[in-house]
Amino acid sequence: MVKRKQQTVTGALVIPAQTSDVHTPVDSPLIAVTGPHKRYPFAWWATRFMLRLVGLRAIYVTAHSGMPKQVIHGIIIGGGDDIEPEQYGGEYHPRRRYDVERDRFEVAMIRQALDSNIPMIGICRGAQLINVVSGGTLNQDIRPLRRLTPNRRSIRPIKWVDLDADGRLCCSLGIKSLRVNSLHEQAIERVGDGLTVAGRDRDGFVQAIEGQYGFLLGLQWHPEYLPYRAEQRHIFRLFEKAVSRNDSHVVLHEPELL
Repeated sequence: MVKRKQQTVTGALVIPAQTSDVHTPVDSPLIAVTGPHKRYPFAWWATRFMLRLVGLRAIYVTAHSGMPKQVIHGIIIGGGDDIEPEQYGGEYHPRRRYDVERDRFEVAMIRQALDSNIPMIGICRGAQLINVVSGGTLNQDIRPLRRLTPNRRSIRPIKWVDLDADGRLCCSLGIKSLRVNSLHEQAIERVGDGLTVAGRDRDGFVQAIEGQYGFLLGLQWHPEYLPYRAEQRHIFRLFEKAVSRNDSHVVLHEPELL
């Protein structure tokens, strides 16, 4: 388990404590965005657009491309196939799609990000993987358990997420609930160490988690597909502020070198 270095809480999302008395802002911070190795990475294009809206540069990295050579100031773990059940003690299902190579690659990246205290967002599968790396588990099929939320997959908003009134995400966004899209059939079950639930849907399934220290956010929905929603753009602005105020950075190493 990765030990997190303690950060300073400012009431809403955490503003990382600086490594020196004088903060030196980075002129052009770089964000690493992960995803599958495919010809048309739509989620990457959408995420890159949202990051550009808030003035951040981004680079797309996959298990196929390997870790970026540049210094990284923030990380977004993107969505994709299910996480291999061995990672969290689950059961293997032959009809599910797994990407073991990507799991290994992104687990290494998440561990380095946590150790380096750089801001990180996990989206859908990414939120689940952050939870797994932190010692949590997943519900492998929530479809039969849904009663108030639809099983239909949609990149448009189709359900409500109620934010924890005591959570920092709720405080930062200034709203109690928000409409989100849904592209998942699995969900966080047991929450990992150092994480808290920040939001649930109307069936009670975890939709958002946040770290106790640093800027660490996991979202079960896909905010990158909702640029026309002000609250979704606001999430990326919060991420940009955390990156800009943080002196930490990391040069990522390949999994076999850890």
